[in-house]
Amino acid sequence: MKQPTTSRVGPSSARKRSSRGERVGFNSNPLLSVALPSWRSKLMLFLLFAGFVALAGRAFYLMGGVSTDFLQRQGEARYARTLEIPATRGRITDRNGVVLASSVPAKAVWAIPEDVEATPEQIGQLARLLAMNPAELRRRLTNDDRNFVYLRRQVDADVAERIASLKIAGVHSSPEFKRHYPEGPTSAHVIGFTNVEDRGQEGIELAHERQLAGRSGSRRVIKDRLGRIVEDDWLREPFDGHDLSLSIDNRVQYIAHSALKGAIDKYRAKAGAAVVIDVRSGELLALANLPTYDPNARGKLNGDAIRNRALTDTLEPGSTMKPFAIVAALEAGKVRPDTRVQTAPGKLTIGDRTIGDAHAHGLLTVEEVVAKSSNVGTAKIALELPAQTLWDTYTAAGFGQAPQLGFPGAVAGRLRPARSWRPIEQATISYGHGVSVSLIQLARAYTAFARDGDMVPLTLLKQDEPPGGVRVMSHATAMAMRRMLEMAVGPEGTAPGARIPGYRVAGKTGTAYKLKNGQYVREYLASFVGFAPVSDPRIVVAVMIDEPSGEHYGGVVAAPVFAQITAATLRTLQVAPDGPMEPTSAPLLALREAR
Repeated sequence: MKQPTTSRVGPSSARKRSSRGERVGFNSNPLLSVALPSWRSKLMLFLLFAGFVALAGRAFYLMGGVSTDFLQRQGEARYARTLEIPATRGRITDRNGVVLASSVPAKAVWAIPEDVEATPEQIGQLARLLAMNPAELRRRLTNDDRNFVYLRRQVDADVAERIASLKIAGVHSSPEFKRHYPEGPTSAHVIGFTNVEDRGQEGIELAHERQLAGRSGSRRVIKDRLGRIVEDDWLREPFDGHDLSLSIDNRVQYIAHSALKGAIDKYRAKAGAAVVIDVRSGELLALANLPTYDPNARGKLNGDAIRNRALTDTLEPGSTMKPFAIVAALEAGKVRPDTRVQTAPGKLTIGDRTIGDAHAHGLLTVEEVVAKSSNVGTAKIALELPAQTLWDTYTAAGFGQAPQLGFPGAVAGRLRPARSWRPIEQATISYGHGVSVSLIQLARAYTAFARDGDMVPLTLLKQDEPPGGVRVMSHATAMAMRRMLEMAVGPEGTAPGARIPGYRVAGKTGTAYKLKNGQYVREYLASFVGFAPVSDPRIVVAVMIDEPSGEHYGGVVAAPVFAQITAATLRTLQVAPDGPMEPTSAPLLALREAR
């Protein structure tokens, strides 16, 4: 039987048949004849369905109110702003109402980078007005990550007006305040300064930040597309800071600063500090430090200039510590002012160590031990006492404790427990070596002699009423020490340079080697602490000169600074003279002083 013949129709023959009008089946295309897995069509159908579900869910999320708050915030970000309205910081004045720090109007210049439209010429002009590098300004204005950027804070009002006159789209300004310090470097270490956010960073500005700062307010504004405010509403009213009246007398502060600067320039010293205390109230009338800085121009500040040496630096007080060893002996009944002490041959050996006087004095009364500043005499008197008795006297005078001034950085100094003292240490501590104090501690301790034996807390704030005192020595001991300290500035004492025409003066010099890396070096700290007038003390003045060149004795370097400050301050305060008016000379009798 003959089989039927099967003809194969290729694509070319199919096309030929089509061209002749013959009908060709759709499934004759070989691509369509390929069998595909059934799961692929089901997968595609599922993916399409999932996409439609996601779009429907998103539409429901946006239209159904689920994200209303978010969308509202996004919309408001385009037309609404909440502006922080700074409070006016409180003024700082001296005791007589002289302004030492105040806030003046300024502008914060800011921009919305995406809105900025400026020509290269406008960018150059803006950079000059803002004292910025043009490249840095362009970088800020092309920042795509932020819709707000500060260009410069605390811009002077006149400069801000010139910036506004450029009419650069997207660049705006808002009001703020800038701190101004009329007295500049003179009071810098007392007042301190604020940062660009107007927050205290040093001094009184930092110590009384909460009282001075107040509370900022906020205002909600709505702007049109041109950036113009069309509606505003207060969210919180600003609450201005309180004014602060200091105990500082601006006149006395200037006197202390000028006298200190003259001495530092004369002796090419590294640094110096001076403190003036009102004996009656414990108020600080002046607190001067050099080197200093201008708080109005703080572009190149360094720690050496900022440091408030009178409070933060410690020194070995040297001979200014001797009166307190004598006080301990007088209070214990071991000596009287006229008790004689043998200081010959000017040296004293304790164990394997020897201490000595700069000059041999021989037999001295206790008064002369203080007046002539004998190390040997002071050490012999101190060694007659229990170590704890000396320690108690020093502690009662405030040594080893930070002064309660409410001022940042005030240090406690170093006074080791008495139980750890060896005899040689007890001897050296009695004349101011092996112990460290700040100048403010030393000045306060001397108020006990000026106040007839009691002490009051120190303060940098003006007091309406004098505080009560705490007795640290008897009235008789304080009066006896007052006479000895007056002898120390007499013709036979170590500090005739501290004498003042018309006023009786009492005080003590100090000259100490500096301690570096645990070793004493031939670098000196010259100091003087005293008070006047002796008949009715009104002020205590302490002076420290760090590393003077040439002369280095306290009686030569620091005592004349004390005299300048004290004389000018007493006249400023209109304190009546209590001494002879003859002119005084200051021969170099300070060479008698012990190191």
